[in-house]
Amino acid sequence: MEKRSKHLPLLFTSSDWNFDDLSRAYDAIREIAVNELRLDFYPNQIEVISSEQMLDAYSSIGMPLMYQHWSFGKHFVHESNLYRKGRMGLAYELVINSNPCITYLMEENTMALQTLVIAHASFGHNHFFKNNYLFQQWTDAGAILPYMEFAKSFIARCEERYSPAAVEAVLDAAHALMPQAVFRYRRRPRLSVERERARIRERLEHEERTFSDLWRTLPQAAEAEAPREVQTDMSERQSAIEYPEENLLYFLEKNSPVLKPWQREILRIVRVIAQYFYPQRQTKVMNEGCATFVHYTIMNSLYDKGQISEGTMLEVLQNHSNVVFQPHFDDPRYGGLNPYTLGFNMMRDIQRICTEPTAEDRDWFPDFAGNGDWCGTLLDAWATHRDESFIRQFLSPALIRDMRLFSLQEESSDPYYEVMAIHDERGYERVRSSLANSYDVGMTQPDIQAVDADLKGDRKLRIKHTVHNGATLVEETRNETIRYIQRLWGHEVSLVGVDAQTDKVLYEVSSKELGEKA
Repeated sequence: MEKRSKHLPLLFTSSDWNFDDLSRAYDAIREIAVNELRLDFYPNQIEVISSEQMLDAYSSIGMPLMYQHWSFGKHFVHESNLYRKGRMGLAYELVINSNPCITYLMEENTMALQTLVIAHASFGHNHFFKNNYLFQQWTDAGAILPYMEFAKSFIARCEERYSPAAVEAVLDAAHALMPQAVFRYRRRPRLSVERERARIRERLEHEERTFSDLWRTLPQAAEAEAPREVQTDMSERQSAIEYPEENLLYFLEKNSPVLKPWQREILRIVRVIAQYFYPQRQTKVMNEGCATFVHYTIMNSLYDKGQISEGTMLEVLQNHSNVVFQPHFDDPRYGGLNPYTLGFNMMRDIQRICTEPTAEDRDWFPDFAGNGDWCGTLLDAWATHRDESFIRQFLSPALIRDMRLFSLQEESSDPYYEVMAIHDERGYERVRSSLANSYDVGMTQPDIQAVDADLKGDRKLRIKHTVHNGATLVEETRNETIRYIQRLWGHEVSLVGVDAQTDKVLYEVSSKELGEKA
């Protein structure tokens, strides 16, 4: 490591941290983040927690306020046992997309590591949360924590009033449907805790005013004698309820014939949480790449200014290397591309293309190659892309070669893989396109939609799964989820799988059949 002339005093001299050292390090990092990287971020709230508190945060999906559910305790016990046996490590930090942005630091971290994770989370992730278009479109950082406080207290009141078992049954079904509980194309409504409380109060008061035990004494056969005129065709019913509907929890909340107001509100709470995490599913590479690039740049700047020692920088580089470690394809540890590695490498490559482009770079990236403003180019990319579009637009041939990327083709009927493209002149476009597609949630998440429900007839709910590339649902979990939907709908539910290319029906199953088999 080169000798440097020290222009500024060291921020800290010991591996043990204290709050004065944390404050000095935060101020120095903030100065670089604002003046050199031009980052724009929410106000920061930094809290130091123990390993057990970190495990607790893991189990409740990383939220500082969360309602109670048995699955969170199960996750806590499982991960706690793995951690204590040395079979699982804990993250150095946990960061919440909120305003202010909350960062949890592990108290076991050294001072060097605390400095790194402040740069990584409090400025890298924080900037990405505030500026990326997906988070701006789908989340409200200023309202999420008050809303979670409201959700926690509402579910606790429901447990007191209707019993924990009744609430748990609704939550179990809602959690099973969380992957299918997001709007992919509509703008989410702004959260307002006061509006939520007023709406809940109106729902519950209406339920109390209109409830009468005499209704149970009325003959149930009268429904079957409804005149033929009420039987409308599918197109009319679809027009009335706006079929198809991709957000199954939303559909059940609004249209279930059997749910009570408090049950509908629990479905709403679960789908709001699912929608909150929706942008994170689409920006893992960019979000982690941005935070890793920011911490790497800031820590090197601190070292160049003489504010951290060589020993500190060696520890930082060791931890950084652990984060971006990428096993080879034939390594037993390989589990896919490390999002930290891919994101960080792409952002370093963009920095190179902006400052030292080759002729190949100018051919592939004429809009920004050699522009000299790598910071502005990255800020624009962080704000306007998700993983799929970022890879499709910015992955360079040079990086494809460096990472030795290649594309495989797999058919379920074949006993082998076929290499379709490698890192050469003919394969660059195909490798980049294949990798981008693998991060497109539209291609990787099952396309399942509610397509019909005759609310004035048999009340059977019909759900359609459009099967792409032969990827069908796992039978055991599929059948269990259908039972959960039936519990929320109250009547028969059928699911049909249709091939996207041929419209051929691949499978069909109904809750009625599953009930008979059980």
